[in-house]
Amino acid sequence: MIVRLAGEHDLAGFIALAAQVEDWFGRMVEEPGFHRAVEEHIGRSQALVAEAPDGHLAGGLLFGAEPPTYHVHWLVVSENARGTGVGRSLMADAFRRYVRGPGTVEVITFGADHLGAVDSGARVFYERLGFTPAEAAEHGPEGGSRQVYRRTVA
Repeated sequence: MIVRLAGEHDLAGFIALAAQVEDWFGRMVEEPGFHRAVEEHIGRSQALVAEAPDGHLAGGLLFGAEPPTYHVHWLVVSENARGTGVGRSLMADAFRRYVRGPGTVEVITFGADHLGAVDSGARVFYERLGFTPAEAAEHGPEGGSRQVYRRTVA
């Protein structure tokens, strides 16, 4: 697996990843706003992909930096690659490329009562990376609860 900056040719891979998680995140595949967000992140060099040996995307990440606060806007690992270190590799690369302390990195993930919280393992994933639960966030487009997770960086 190789983690690299995403290019325009990766848009279809991001859409394929989004199709796997629409039950958790709400509609994205047919949403022009999602396509635009991916394209904008790619254009700003704030989109990363984990490319599997067969050339398919094993994961994708959209990141934003407004120092001293940084944001994981979207992180998805393909269903068949979950639990293999893809998400951890994407996050490590994002921290190396974009984060300069002191500051905080924030991500909005599933609330504790959301089905995706257990099925995806997202909350445990972020906690293992040193993030801590913070305030509640607005519900997602599918109506599920969301929560901010935050990590301080020196």
